[in-house]
Order: sequence, then C-alpha cells, then structure tokens
Amino acid sequence: MTVPLTETRPAAPPASASAPAPARPVTRVVLEVVKFGIVGGSGVLVNFLVFNLLLHGLGWQAMTATVLASCIAMATNYLGFRYFAYRDRASRTRRQIMLFFVFSGLGVVMEIGLFWVGYHGFGLHSVLGSNTAKALSIVLASAFRFLVYRTWVFQQDAHRTA
Repeated sequence: MTVPLTETRPAAPPASASAPAPARPVTRVVLEVVKFGIVGGSGVLVNFLVFNLLLHGLGWQAMTATVLASCIAMATNYLGFRYFAYRDRASRTRRQIMLFFVFSGLGVVMEIGLFWVGYHGFGLHSVLGSNTAKALSIVLASAFRFLVYRTWVFQQDAHRTA
C-alpha cells in the first residue's frame, strides 16, 4: 500500500466567480477620507496649539489669534496634502499651489466668520467656549476644503488611473 506524501487540492474557483470584486471607487474614497483626516487632524492640532498659545497664553486678540493660527495650519496642511494624502495625484504646478491657497483662504474666511459668530455673537469667551467656537468653525470649513481639494486642487492624474 502506498501513501501519497503530497496532497492535491481541487483548484479554487476564480475570485470573480465566487464573490463580487470590491467596489474600488468606494475603497479609494474611504482611503482618501482617512488620509485627509490624518493631515487635517494634524492641521487642527497646529491650529488649536497656535490659537491657544496666542489667545490664552500671550493675550492676543481673539480674531488675530484665529486668523494667524488658521494661516499657519493652512501652510502645514499643504505639505501634508501634497506629499501624503494626494501624492498620487497630478504633479505640483503653479496652478495647483494657487488653487490650494485660494480655496484654503476661502476656508479660512469661512472659519473666521463662523468663529466670530460664536465668540462675539454668542459670547463664547471662556477657554472652553472659545475652543468650542473654534472647533465648530474648523469642522464646517473642513467639509468645504475636502470637496474643493479633491475636485479642483489635487485632481486625479488621467495617466495614473488607467
């Protein structure tokens, strides 16, 4: 009697026959949102650190502190978006840089306006209140930024998607 030393298994059916392929566009957008969140989260940390240092640490005016903090965060975010979140997109051009800073500037204006409403309109002057107003303004302006960055600033390179 002979005993086979190797086991032969029937071939597995092709993946396409057993289960549908994952939805690649959905996976791509989810990964993009995660990367956007990582870069945006680090920008939010920079924004809050600078804001609180200026407003509560050094006693600067609230609007000056929020504008400067937002602008510093915008500059650091560009590097994160360009070299991490959207590094697979079209190469850096003057147009891309200009669009980033134009749309980021609009986001900063939105953020400042929303912060003004909370700080001056609702009287949120305490440390907790001013940070709550800052957080809400960042969240709302970030939704705008996500849409415009992925649509117009860091456009998908046609050569890489094929």
